[in-house]
Amino acid sequence: MTDLHPFIAGLPKAELHVHHVGSASPRIVAELAAHHPDSKVPTDPEALADYFSFTDFAHFIDVYLSVVDLIRTPEDVRLLTFEVARDMARQNIRYAELTVTPFSSTRRGIPEQGFMEAIEDARKAAEAELGVVLRWTFDIPGEAGLEAAEETTRLAVGLRPEGLVAFGLGGPEIGVPRPQFKPYFDRAIAEGLHSVPHAGETTGPQTIWDALTELRAERIGHGTSATRDPRLLDHLAEHRIPLEVCPTSNIATRAVTDLDRHPVKEMVDAGVLVTINSDDPPMFGTDLNNEYGVAARLLGLDERGLAALAKNAVEASYLDPAGKRTLAAEIDTYTTSWLERSGR
Repeated sequence: MTDLHPFIAGLPKAELHVHHVGSASPRIVAELAAHHPDSKVPTDPEALADYFSFTDFAHFIDVYLSVVDLIRTPEDVRLLTFEVARDMARQNIRYAELTVTPFSSTRRGIPEQGFMEAIEDARKAAEAELGVVLRWTFDIPGEAGLEAAEETTRLAVGLRPEGLVAFGLGGPEIGVPRPQFKPYFDRAIAEGLHSVPHAGETTGPQTIWDALTELRAERIGHGTSATRDPRLLDHLAEHRIPLEVCPTSNIATRAVTDLDRHPVKEMVDAGVLVTINSDDPPMFGTDLNNEYGVAARLLGLDERGLAALAKNAVEASYLDPAGKRTLAAEIDTYTTSWLERSGR
């Protein structure tokens, strides 16, 4: 079988489900931990591998929030954001919609205007210096309840940064019903933001239905349980509602028991538009290139199939139409050139 990793490494890509703080590399996490010695986060990058070993989704959230607590100043925010873009550039990620949780930072004392300026400064620098186009999804941390929903909506609507394109909902699903967030999504949608909540990762298909009917979801984060409801799969396929699939993340958080049981093939076979993403890559010991390799194995893809998967993400993105055409053409040109060099 052809080794697809060299092809994947050079393939131009877009990523739609990747978290801001969750993308902090071990080097950056360790550096921030050293700056804040009151934290329980290890300052040794190698020790972080054990620290990022999760027993279940609740444990993952606890660890995630301990890393969030390392982001305490606008300078921390700017450093983290630009370094995330640098890691993306190394993987030939051309465009990413980074999920940002401003409530987690502003409630820890970072001035809200300083936070917005930090991410925007990093966004502009990343595009100019690294060739990585970043856009933001502001998400409500569901575990923090309606207070967080109100604050996130206020920040998104009232201080809307230039790069903001979407509004989301993350954190635990169990005990955090989607319908309660309807008024906040209604306000965000009225201001032109796209609805992209997490749903159906650790709960059943009803959570996905709630996201669709109550939150008017245009894409679904994870959607892992969708395959348990054939009617839901048909609905997603018919209405071309993309799923943001994160295979390694689902294993790390125990949402799926092992990769061979991951439902991504059932999703694709049902005609659902699937995109591949890394979620919180350093925490899960992965990156987007690795996730494409996983998808190639699970879906039986060759280079053309991987290129089509990359174009799914472009189609499902909120990049402007001209940008979509340019990135899709870049994927096609790269793939054609690769196959010609390979004599195929």
